[in-house]
Amino acid sequence: MLRNKKLSNKKAKNKRLNHFTLLMAFLVGISVPHIGYAAALKVCYDQWPPMTIFPSEGDSERGVVIDMLEQIYSSKGYQLEYYEVPLARGLDMVKEGLCDVLPEYLYSKNPDDHFVYADEETFAYTTAFVVRRDDPWRYNGIQSLKGKRIATGPGWDYSSMSAGYQDYIDDPKNSNLVEIVAGYDDVVDRIFQMISENRVDLYADNDLVLQYVLNRLNLNDDLRIVRPGLENKLVEMPIFSKNIPTEKRQDLVKIWNEGRLAMKGEKEQVLLNKYKVSLAK
Repeated sequence: MLRNKKLSNKKAKNKRLNHFTLLMAFLVGISVPHIGYAAALKVCYDQWPPMTIFPSEGDSERGVVIDMLEQIYSSKGYQLEYYEVPLARGLDMVKEGLCDVLPEYLYSKNPDDHFVYADEETFAYTTAFVVRRDDPWRYNGIQSLKGKRIATGPGWDYSSMSAGYQDYIDDPKNSNLVEIVAGYDDVVDRIFQMISENRVDLYADNDLVLQYVLNRLNLNDDLRIVRPGLENKLVEMPIFSKNIPTEKRQDLVKIWNEGRLAMKGEKEQVLLNKYKVSLAK
């Protein structure tokens, strides 16, 4: 009887444990999706290799800044959801609350009311020009642009880097020398080809972008990068939607600020090396 009593107690104990286990499984089943949802970070970004890249069938890389964003937020338990869109659409999605963050946007002292900037920039980019290899041209101020055929994209704004350069390409008197190249995600590639084919003469951009495209298109024998570029650096920062609850948005901004500071130096260089580019000395 004693033996049977012990077995009976054991069965009762196992029954209680089974009920407890089922209860915990039920609670976990409820809580995990909620945690996963709360930790999702919706990221809109446009194509600007090597900083931000749309992945393709043959290449899954997303670029220096997206890799950086992924490392910073995934270390805090966030799961990133990506939306590859043109810049204008990305801005609208941030304003509408369809995206939480757009990783790089031109810094302005008078930001839009629908988003807030982080405090720490992604990068302050040095600009440069690309020209044909046999062209001895150098940038020595606006006067050095005279007679040169300049390529740019629709609505691209250089005023933070050089108000004079922006005024020059906007001036109707120079319209016959300014080629506006429209497109979805291959504008810079086509501009490089146009310079190589002697259809335009020069193009200004972030130095890292010029390095990356020149290497990827294998045009080092045809084109070269000219430094120095425009007078001021191009300062880009993440922007966060004001549709995010204030406390959560402040936390997201804090995570970026602290994470970006921690990545300066060696960690930053590892990401740049991955895409075979380097910051100007």
